[in-house]
Amino acid sequence: MDEEIRNEEYTEELLNEEESEEILTDTEEGSGTEPEKKKGFFRRLLEGLSKTRANLARSFSAVFSSSRIDDDFYDEIEELLITADMGVETTEKIIDDLKEKVEENRIKEPAECRSILIESIKDQMRTTEDLYDFENQKSVILVIGVNGVGKTTSIGKLAAMYKKQGKKVLLAAADTFRAAACEQLREWANRAGVELVSGQEGADPGAVVYDAVAAAKARHTDILICDTAGRLHNKKNLMDELGKIYRIISREYPEAHLETFVVVDGTTGQNALVQAQQFGEAADVTGIILTKLDGTAKGGIAVAIESQLDIPVKYIGVGEKIDDLQKFDSDSFVNAIFEE
Repeated sequence: MDEEIRNEEYTEELLNEEESEEILTDTEEGSGTEPEKKKGFFRRLLEGLSKTRANLARSFSAVFSSSRIDDDFYDEIEELLITADMGVETTEKIIDDLKEKVEENRIKEPAECRSILIESIKDQMRTTEDLYDFENQKSVILVIGVNGVGKTTSIGKLAAMYKKQGKKVLLAAADTFRAAACEQLREWANRAGVELVSGQEGADPGAVVYDAVAAAKARHTDILICDTAGRLHNKKNLMDELGKIYRIISREYPEAHLETFVVVDGTTGQNALVQAQQFGEAADVTGIILTKLDGTAKGGIAVAIESQLDIPVKYIGVGEKIDDLQKFDSDSFVNAIFEE
């Protein structure tokens, strides 16, 4: 049977096995045990990464059907990983690691390299266990990113996620530069069922953050999420603006934990990596939100970002629903792309 067809049938089989699992929608609350919820998340991950998996399925299976491990074998793997947009630098790390382990374990059969390669890819994305500790602290999250990457949408989805965890969430519309940014954020605040602090279009973003911090303290908010300007054409302006916001938060809300997330569009491939790098140079970035992975066949960009920038991907968007933003788990992500 054709490998691509078999891969699609495998995916459908997994999805059918989970038909009974209750998946969160825009209007439903989740139910069931934690393992059931994790299965539901993996189901959406499988669906969201279907284009990437379909793009790789036939080639990935074929390369391990080679007759021997030689230069051609490694060249095929290298091409496969670059096709998935893992980038040259990350791909070289993975290939070097694979070669080293093949030699150490005296592996002779290409098929035996499959699991080693998958583990090597996962190793490029290993992170610490405290990535999400801020969710259980008084926290302020600054969200930055260029227009069109899904920044406002991601903020709304984060708000909904935290509220479902029982957190009291407040949004701040501090992107006063872009027309209609406040109204779009207000719509998402209404959908998520959280409050919003805003100012006039063109107002000082620092003043909006100042008011939002005061409101967060007065209302005993758990998490304050601030939308900020995403222009990168002049990094000095961006750095000055963020610097002012950081100073306000540090002075007015020193007890709060501060996170800065960059939102990048997964469909833009290596451009997403470049944007994340540029914002990382302008701000103290603590995490990446990678959006629109359901719309690309090159989901490997998540591996490249995590490996090359040493900035963790904390959330990924795999759909348009309000609950289609997920915490990033490297094992589940790689399994959803490569596992048969």
